[in-house]
Amino acid sequence: MTGTAPGTDTPLRVGLVGYGLAGSVFHAPLISATEGLVLDTVVTSNPERQKQARTEFPDVGTAATADELWPRADELDLIVVASPNKTHVPIATAALEAGLPVVVDKPIAGTAADARELAGLAEARGLLLSVFQNRRWDNDFLTLRKLLAEGELGDVLRFESRFERWRPQLKGGWRESGDPAEVGGLLYDLGSHVVDQALVLFGPAASVYAESDVRRPGAETDDDTFIAITHTSGVRSHLYVSATTAQLGPRFRVLGSSAGYVKYGLDPQEAALREGLRPGPGWGQEPEPLWGRIGAGESPLTGGGDPVPTLPGDYPAYYAAIAKALREGGPVPVTAHEAAAALDVLEAARRSARDGVVVTL
Repeated sequence: MTGTAPGTDTPLRVGLVGYGLAGSVFHAPLISATEGLVLDTVVTSNPERQKQARTEFPDVGTAATADELWPRADELDLIVVASPNKTHVPIATAALEAGLPVVVDKPIAGTAADARELAGLAEARGLLLSVFQNRRWDNDFLTLRKLLAEGELGDVLRFESRFERWRPQLKGGWRESGDPAEVGGLLYDLGSHVVDQALVLFGPAASVYAESDVRRPGAETDDDTFIAITHTSGVRSHLYVSATTAQLGPRFRVLGSSAGYVKYGLDPQEAALREGLRPGPGWGQEPEPLWGRIGAGESPLTGGGDPVPTLPGDYPAYYAAIAKALREGGPVPVTAHEAAAALDVLEAARRSARDGVVVTL
């Protein structure tokens, strides 16, 4: 009965707002794969996407606007906001005011202040509010957390994290818009992931330095950004997000007092979801040749270190935790306050890059 409406065997009914990349590739498949959750309604004004949703999930209803959901609030148990960034706060606010728990895709808001205001509204209403930071369930991140918990690296001195791509041609759309209202650019897109991971691993940020560039012809917003965080723990995180990286670096390079861990390649779950695969036996597993390596004194590319079995990635765990929180009142995976702390860093990074200064938090 985990994830069912309190006191019943009825699955929790989910309204999904947005059916672009986030909604169709990530949220809809993961919601449908979670025991005790059912995808009730998909909101998109695009007729082709409405047709796509009904084809992929024959029992789902569709609506053109989120406003169509609020009169039906008593028929729904959760709203998932996977629409463009600029709509996150107004739609989440409307859902909370309608008495509905909410999951918001990252970034939850354009500013930390807006995120905290939304958190305050959820707390005042006694409603769940969570942020979809799925890359806390990446295979490499789970493996690194295990290594750190077991003390395999000694004291971590520097954490390098790269989320790099080679996309020399613009794709267009709101993510590449220079309009500040759109909350586009890689700092808030991929940066939301790498900053969140760094804060989870090594704690709050004490100071932030960043370099942010617009590299591609015709680009309107950052497509190549570096963020340096000095954590209150003393660890330094060097984070890279880019669409203009012709040779991709390691996803993680973690340097400790006794050993280092280096891992190449991106978690396979997104690619699997894009291909239409769904969670099941063997989900999130990675072949041995892609495992990271741990060691000291030699490059992993020349055989240094020992292979570390990569734990399976587990995006389904996010919605399983959401279902449990709604059913049993358990802990919320990724709180709005955690997301606000990451936005503090992103805002500091933007200021640092603009003014050429180190920003103290």
